[in-house]
Amino acid sequence: MTVDDAPAVPATGRADAVHAWSLDRTLKRMPLLDLPEQLRARGYRTVQLCHFHLPHRDAGYLGELRSALAAAGVQLDALLVDDGDLTHPQDGARHEAWISEWVRDAEVLGARRVRVVAGKTRTDTAHRDSSAALGRIAARAGDVRVVTENWFGVTADAADVAAVLDPLDGAVGLLVDLGNWTGPDKYADLAAVTRYAETCHAKAHWDGPDGGIDADDYRRSVSTVLENGYTGPFCLVYDAADDDEWRGLEVQRGIVRELLS
Repeated sequence: MTVDDAPAVPATGRADAVHAWSLDRTLKRMPLLDLPEQLRARGYRTVQLCHFHLPHRDAGYLGELRSALAAAGVQLDALLVDDGDLTHPQDGARHEAWISEWVRDAEVLGARRVRVVAGKTRTDTAHRDSSAALGRIAARAGDVRVVTENWFGVTADAADVAAVLDPLDGAVGLLVDLGNWTGPDKYADLAAVTRYAETCHAKAHWDGPDGGIDADDYRRSVSTVLENGYTGPFCLVYDAADDDEWRGLEVQRGIVRELLS
């Protein structure tokens, strides 16, 4: 499957997705199996799960989690593999094998996608090595779509993302994170990579003097990808000091919905 083949998300549900990292503190107080119903109760219909939130990887538990998601009517947009270094000079092959095991788990869970880090070690051949490894992982992934992210040193700006993805000719897609880039080139870089993006971490910065959301940056980031043709889900990422994670998500969802209307 290529980015052009990815199923469209109805406009009414594009802000009803949550990255489980947003609820990391909540998940320390409740079982992951309870999360789908909690999401449904608050009107969320899509989730992305971090690999480290899974307490077990045996087939029985993965089946229970898949059933809990189905019963709640919550779609698993992506399993996020947050570790591994495909460009490590000595251990890259070992990391690739470990990541591929998680791709199989994503398939058992019924995930639409699996997000893989493009690489953490920036060498002279990092882009080429990353492309090759991602291509091999995608070739083994079956019906699970492999995507990478604008995250860590190998995909530090738009030119890096292009250097990794262009040789793959659509075999691997992009999860664009609105909060991973900062600085004066941020919006131009987001605009440049939107053509690859099929899912999105709609992360806001809560770094105001009162701990409030930087609404101007958030609106501009969301607007940038929309104006450049992004049609996928906005998976909300809340990462701030206030422990009321659900409230923080609602603040962000309100802004995204406003921009989608």
